[in-house]
Amino acid sequence: MIEIKQGGLSTTVQDRGRVGLFEMGIPTGGSLDQFSAYAANLLVGNDEDAAVLECTYTLPHFSVSESTTMAVTGGTASITVNGDPVPQWQAVSLSAGSEVSFGLASLGSRVYIAFAGGIDVPVVFGSRSTYLAGALGGYQGRKLETGDQIELARPQREVVLGRAVPDQFRLAARKSSEVRVVPGLHVERLSEESRETLFSANWKLTPLGDRSGMRYSGPHIDWELAENYFGAGSDPSNIVDAGYPLGAIEIPGGNEPILLHRDAPTEGGYAMIGVTARADMDIVGQQMPGEQVQFRAVSLDQALEAWGVYRRQWEELTAALR
Repeated sequence: MIEIKQGGLSTTVQDRGRVGLFEMGIPTGGSLDQFSAYAANLLVGNDEDAAVLECTYTLPHFSVSESTTMAVTGGTASITVNGDPVPQWQAVSLSAGSEVSFGLASLGSRVYIAFAGGIDVPVVFGSRSTYLAGALGGYQGRKLETGDQIELARPQREVVLGRAVPDQFRLAARKSSEVRVVPGLHVERLSEESRETLFSANWKLTPLGDRSGMRYSGPHIDWELAENYFGAGSDPSNIVDAGYPLGAIEIPGGNEPILLHRDAPTEGGYAMIGVTARADMDIVGQQMPGEQVQFRAVSLDQALEAWGVYRRQWEELTAALR
């Protein structure tokens, strides 16, 4: 098992998430950077749906009770085992009693830690992922804290120690990102000038970004003056409550766009002006406060093509490590 000596800012158990529960108000959940979590699982011989630790900004300090294999991917952070540095993006052996410590995440906001066999917590609604707002899944439905003891499952296959993820699949340094967005159901409610602004301005991630959504600062967005439907709120950005798909973008009051991520509410009363291409959700999940993003309007066909490219990267990484 793993014994948590210090939990870090927000360390949770995550996997690929839950599917088909929106009608119950339960969001998709799962790792915000699915590719990095998958790479970590590959390195330690796990299936792609094995549970890992997702660490945000500050990382945990823990010890292991028995020998195991660990891999750390995602955001860049220094790692030491019993005081000695070890590499990221590579399978590392841990002996019984080893203590693992980390520095701050410096490139990318989220770091993923996988262990051979995966994190062994109960499956809730088809997933081991932690949904903090609902206090379900993961380890007792919450982030990890000092003194927690987390069980590991039996290894699924033999691990090749020292095997590393090739450089082209690792998180790259960037100060800004381009995120593809399919214009949404209510984009026509923006003024023509604001529609152009939305897809041309540089937006800066504020410190308010979390697993539910990322909030961006930038120019004000104006709405066309129109009478709202009966039952909607008084703000021009209000609609009658509707479902939110993963990656939906709303702009309450026209002030700051919010990109809804994996733990976001499944419905609400704000207009959806766009939906993020699923292929770019990992990029969003790794953004740091202050990092800039430009939303680029794409068609549904272009978003699907991007998804095909993204999935081929999974296949290429699988071929490289197995």
